[in-house]
Amino acid sequence: MPRTPHSVKLSKLSLPPPLGCDFQADAASCSSAALDFAHVLFAPLHYEPGYAYPLIVWLHGQGADERQLQRVMPLISMRNYAAAAPQGLRVALAGEPAREGCGWQQTDGHIQQAERRIFEVMEMAGRKLHVARRRVFLAGFDCGGTMAFRVAMNHPEQFAGVISLCGAFPAGGTPLSNLVAARRLGMFLLTGRGSREYPAGAVCDNLRLLHSAGLSITLRQYPCGHELLPQMLADIDRWIIEQIAPPAAPAAESDAEWSREAD
Repeated sequence: MPRTPHSVKLSKLSLPPPLGCDFQADAASCSSAALDFAHVLFAPLHYEPGYAYPLIVWLHGQGADERQLQRVMPLISMRNYAAAAPQGLRVALAGEPAREGCGWQQTDGHIQQAERRIFEVMEMAGRKLHVARRRVFLAGFDCGGTMAFRVAMNHPEQFAGVISLCGAFPAGGTPLSNLVAARRLGMFLLTGRGSREYPAGAVCDNLRLLHSAGLSITLRQYPCGHELLPQMLADIDRWIIEQIAPPAAPAAESDAEWSREAD
């Protein structure tokens, strides 16, 4: 029997706490398994070993780290998914040349390391939790969203969908090299209308590119800047559920290859 979806009530949750303030709840399980990079594993509330959970692999934004997963999952869903997050690679933070943080850059070295870390946390999550191998969703914020696009396009057969929050479609290299296989990949882009880092003009350019390539993508825009909103994270839950159990098609189904949804 299908599992009844459960969504977090946003009215009872606040914005994620600042970096360094760990989220603590019975549903959160941090892994210290023997990987050579920091990572977090999230076990759903009331975990049921007999149920194969969809898996969310989360790529954090610039200057954050893998612990961002512990703050976004309560706003996505505490029950519906297993989740895992690798730490990004060391980068110089913009405007602060003497300070380093973690992030994901679109260089050959970062892309290769990102792919390795993503597939290793996927394997680790599969060993520790019962996950549905055909229901893995790669998601990320900011540069993490851009890297999520890149890796999902490079390996579309490995993912059921890709989700980018305020992260542009990657430029450079050959992100469309696996185009035929990528056309079955669900894609969800969430952006802030007031973002300076990913302005509306760049969003439209990305949509034109993806549409001309025959890719299917849903865009949802929000009245904010370059930031994570609770509503964005709640909408991820709804979108993933629609990919897993799509609603019945209307009598006159649209032939459009992508859709735009504005709140």
